[in-house]
Amino acid sequence: MQRNGYSDGPYFLGRSGHLLTCSKQLGFTLVEMVTVIIILGVLVIGSSSFLIFGTRIFVESTSVDQVLGQSRFVIERLTRELRNAAPNSLRVTSTADYQCVEFVPILAGGSYLQLPVAPAAPASSGNIMPASISVSGTEKLLVYPQRPADFYASQPSGTVGQLFNIKKLTGDIIEFERAVQFAKDSPQKRYYLVDDAVSYCFLQAGEIRRYDHYGLRALQGTPATLGPGVLMAQNLANHLQTEPALSFTPGTLTNHAVVQLSPRFSVNGQVFHYQHQVQVINVP
Repeated sequence: MQRNGYSDGPYFLGRSGHLLTCSKQLGFTLVEMVTVIIILGVLVIGSSSFLIFGTRIFVESTSVDQVLGQSRFVIERLTRELRNAAPNSLRVTSTADYQCVEFVPILAGGSYLQLPVAPAAPASSGNIMPASISVSGTEKLLVYPQRPADFYASQPSGTVGQLFNIKKLTGDIIEFERAVQFAKDSPQKRYYLVDDAVSYCFLQAGEIRRYDHYGLRALQGTPATLGPGVLMAQNLANHLQTEPALSFTPGTLTNHAVVQLSPRFSVNGQVFHYQHQVQVINVP
């Protein structure tokens, strides 16, 4: 229907005085919706790929940092403990499945004034310079060790040897569990307070574990007989039979003992190979 030549519908008066009509358009056409969906899909795919790539980089870099930190930590700690090992206490065992280095840490040391040393008669006490630690009753007194057998093959509860259990330490008076006799005298009158042995084992399964509180054994134990141990590092990549992670050169009269550490770690295609030497004093 037209009125005065104008059609029905919304209308308004323009600035020029002419009557203008306005038509209504509701919703979107199918083409417009499909276009928007395609554009949004492209944006989502692009942003998700960016997020996935960034997340992957973060996870991989975190894994590398973790392995690098673990490897540095275990090398540093093993180095410090080896340097504090009692003279001539190191021994190493190697198989295709593991390599273990065992040693006896020094708790304290000093000079003794009088001890029952052969050919003197056995005695249940002696005089030493006071130790820098308090004795709890589990420690052992060590004098002039010259070979691993002085630690592991001897009997701390026996009567003749270089290593004996301590019953009590009061000032400069040391008491043993029974009458004992040290087989050899130290030229420097030096003694050491020690406890149980410690082992670090490099496993073909890719782990490095630390074992302690298992006593002193005549035969060096295997990882399976030393207990669960403490996990120190992972991702060890050495093939132990052809690429040992450690080697040991015993001390001589003119040279200290040397432990050569050569562990190799691998993660996410990156390899960290260490070459590190540790000198261990062998002056008893």
